[in-house]
Amino acid sequence: MSAQQARLTKGPVGKHLIDMTIPVFFGVFTMMLQGFADAFFIGMVGDWELAALSFAYPILMIVMSVAIGLGAGTSSVVARAIGANDSTRAARLATDSLLLSFIITGSISFLGILTIDSLFLSLGAPKEMIPLIRGYMEILYLGVPFVVVGMVGMSSMRATGDTRLPSFLMIIASIANIIIDPIMIFGLGPIPAMGLKGAAMAALIARGAIFLGTIYFMNQRLNMLSYEKPTLSEMKSSWIDILHVGIPAAATNTIIPIATAIITAMLAKYGPEAVAGFGVASRIESVVLVMFYSLSAIIGPFVGQNLSAKKAERIYLALKQCSVFCLIFGLIFSYFLIAFRNSLPLLFSQNVTVINSASLFLLIAPISYGAYGVVMTMNAAFNGMGKPVPAVAISLIRMIVIYIPMAYFLQYFLGISGIYLSYAIANILSGVVAYNWAKYSVSGQIERV
Repeated sequence: MSAQQARLTKGPVGKHLIDMTIPVFFGVFTMMLQGFADAFFIGMVGDWELAALSFAYPILMIVMSVAIGLGAGTSSVVARAIGANDSTRAARLATDSLLLSFIITGSISFLGILTIDSLFLSLGAPKEMIPLIRGYMEILYLGVPFVVVGMVGMSSMRATGDTRLPSFLMIIASIANIIIDPIMIFGLGPIPAMGLKGAAMAALIARGAIFLGTIYFMNQRLNMLSYEKPTLSEMKSSWIDILHVGIPAAATNTIIPIATAIITAMLAKYGPEAVAGFGVASRIESVVLVMFYSLSAIIGPFVGQNLSAKKAERIYLALKQCSVFCLIFGLIFSYFLIAFRNSLPLLFSQNVTVINSASLFLLIAPISYGAYGVVMTMNAAFNGMGKPVPAVAISLIRMIVIYIPMAYFLQYFLGISGIYLSYAIANILSGVVAYNWAKYSVSGQIERV
């Protein structure tokens, strides 16, 4: 096991981006496909269960945003340590991030279990639906600490420039989840049908495998776990460095599901079927946005290593290439989503109201996906620079300043269409802001290194 070396500071920029993105794409795609499968199987159980899943989705995303934030903080500091050729510090940071993640998410899960009923009632969930939601969320909350630690560990792997190994783990876990899903949901042999609870149990088993696999490979293949007992000051230093990026990054990602929860409450006025349709469209959207999630996962390590090496021109080129790709990719896929907007929702429900809500979203929102990809990539680049505050500001502008107020206003004139139109406008405007702000920030960060 050799010390980690900076591998992203030399060679063609485009080749690095492609080589890193492709494995991540397949890993994230299978995870999104698993969410797609969840909605498909639960839709077979009933529209009531599908609506319960849709109410739970933004809250689950809030919890997972903490994982994404901690992962972004870990990836940023580990990548910069590797770029500075300090492999000992990189291993210390990677190890300390795992303990920090377990403590934080364990506390969140405990509080989450205590507040399930009151939280979902405040989001507009019918009282009769609360037992369904509670059964689902209790199981998920129990597994969150192990899920998050696994995700943070994979962020450390990607910080080295190795995206194949963590992607392999994601693919295996997602395939296992898809296989286990119908068994737990509908029952098989001695295993009873568990319905919505079964989807949560399948996720818990599969994501537990990611945790075990991540710890094993971090230790055996990448030499990224330190067994030297840290001093209190060393651990404090690691945690401060991680949280310097991790807290704002978590806030950035938490803003989105919080806003989604508010939008869900707006849609609840139109009935549970409208919420279910929004949930179906969100699942379809998540599969299409996989490429943008993949770019955002790899741009941070690339920027971090090249920042420490003071290679601004490589960062500029990477930002430009990623943005152009996002816009082209977004336009191509918006055409397909609009063309198949009426048929795709049929995979999840036969309810006309559910289908109409999902179809309307897929008619309006996709034209803005390219700009949304730019936002995601630029925000990840800010985290890679160790400058997370602009990413928070951009997300606040997108969701809180533009999306929610505009949705609240336009719904009175256009109904659900106004809510969905506001989403598209917010994506486009914030994409322009994000790209120009990121370009401006690179030179200033290079001077501070």
